Amino acid sequence: MKMEGDILKVNLENGIQKIILNRPKKRNALSIKMYQEIENILNDSSKNDSINMVVLTGTGDFFTSGNDINMLYSIENFTSFKNFIDALITFPKLLIAIVNGPAIGIGTTMLGLFDIVYASEKAYFHTPFTKLGLVAEGCSSYTFPKIMGPSKAGDMLYFGYKMDAKEAKEYHLVGTIYKDEEEVWIYLRKLSQLSIKSIMAIKCLIQKWNKEILLEVNKAEVEELMKVCESEEVINRLLNFISHKNKL
Repeated sequence: MKMEGDILKVNLENGIQKIILNRPKKRNALSIKMYQEIENILNDSSKNDSINMVVLTGTGDFFTSGNDINMLYSIENFTSFKNFIDALITFPKLLIAIVNGPAIGIGTTMLGLFDIVYASEKAYFHTPFTKLGLVAEGCSSYTFPKIMGPSKAGDMLYFGYKMDAKEAKEYHLVGTIYKDEEEVWIYLRKLSQLSIKSIMAIKCLIQKWNKEILLEVNKAEVEELMKVCESEEVINRLLNFISHKNKL
């Protein structure tokens, strides 16, 4: 099944709901429409008893190059972005990322909200927020220090440090590095035979202590993002990025 001009490919097989970002010419940059569609898929999947897990990956060389900067910022767009992150935070079933290539911006920060992350050995992780005058997003101001420690989290969020797959595993952003993606799918198909009730009960216990905190963090990050996006500095940096197509 394909959606919205093929920008997403969605397929349900063996209890696994696949969401495949499908804008390879745009390096799978995420548009507001994609955020809205993924949020809807997550909400529907949470109520569908035939779905055990949701897996997010990308088409082509990139996992995602992050937000589509060409989109105009508006209250509606920020609301859609916030709702997408809220949906990741509250999703009651397994949420898995297969990072098939470079992950930029939100492509990196949202991984802290996934239950399990697999990454290609070709992947790297980059959060160039201060280059663009932006702020932390995807709850990374909270999750990154907890996952990788305050020093490495600061290196990524303050300075835009680019982390390769091996280092991402060392700092616990990634669980497993793969050479052949098909091996990951074979493994996940085996996992889909496990008790979904048991998995959901375990996830409920894990979510219980952090869910409300994460929702508040997301709200605060989006509010701060809205503020900085009104500044002349950020507007100029974004326009410069678009016009010169700076390589991240």
